Amino acid sequence: MVSGLMETRPAPPDLDPALRARLMLRRDGPGLRALALHAGAIALTGWAIAAGVPGWPLLLPVQGVLIVFLFTLEHECTHRTPFAQGWLCEGAGHVAGFLLLLPFVWFRYFHLAHHRHTNLPGLDPELDAPKPATLGAWAWHVSGLPYWAGGAALLWRLATGRERPAYLPEGARARAEAEARVMLGLYALSAISLAVSPVLFWVWILPVLIGQPVLRLYLLAEHGDCPEVADMFENTRTTFTTRLVRGLAWNMPYHTEHHVLPNVPFHNLPEAHRHLRARLRVTEDGYARFTRGYLARRLG
Repeated sequence: MVSGLMETRPAPPDLDPALRARLMLRRDGPGLRALALHAGAIALTGWAIAAGVPGWPLLLPVQGVLIVFLFTLEHECTHRTPFAQGWLCEGAGHVAGFLLLLPFVWFRYFHLAHHRHTNLPGLDPELDAPKPATLGAWAWHVSGLPYWAGGAALLWRLATGRERPAYLPEGARARAEAEARVMLGLYALSAISLAVSPVLFWVWILPVLIGQPVLRLYLLAEHGDCPEVADMFENTRTTFTTRLVRGLAWNMPYHTEHHVLPNVPFHNLPEAHRHLRARLRVTEDGYARFTRGYLARRLG
């Protein structure tokens, strides 16, 4: 069962148990509203591109950013927190994973291993691909090309039964492999459709290639240059940003709060932040400022 895989690290001992229980309460309403806004924006922008409205090429990066940030929804679905109904979490996670070349079943176990061993070398699977340490490595990472190449290779290994990381249990491997095969089949059908109409290229494929660098920059701020220690208040960064970015990212800029309380739904993270803000140790005022600092530390 998915619920048995949920991260259960203890919340801060001084957080009132009744408050903790209320913060962890899951509801369908907030998630459905957020999904309607996010999916509606993708559909509207995609329609404008497909219809060739005046200035439509300028909408390609907008569409790309909207689609790639479905990653934050897929991420939340690994915890089964954005909706009270499990089938909604599963469905949204699979759809987002297909659009982003990120198989959902595999990603759930990868991500929960990341939560158990956040920023600990040799244990956190996110560190299997080290954070870029030079300007050239940073540019290559931010391009998104390693992500797409790695995703394609991962999907092929899963589909052929050759992906066997320690964090993917035997009981889930068959489902992960079956999902990869279905995804490959759907990608093949999508490629065939391009011979009939290029619409998928313009509303999905090209936009996600353009938008992926924005997601790479965003994700670097979550743990980049944080201490490699077990303390979640030190190994994770909360980034203060605009309401628009928080909405687009399903409140994941409150990232320390998410790691301290991983079973708290996205819509309750702002309240969790109010209770934890005084304890935050690693924060940044905006993603542009984080990026400037990250690069300065590599050029200094």
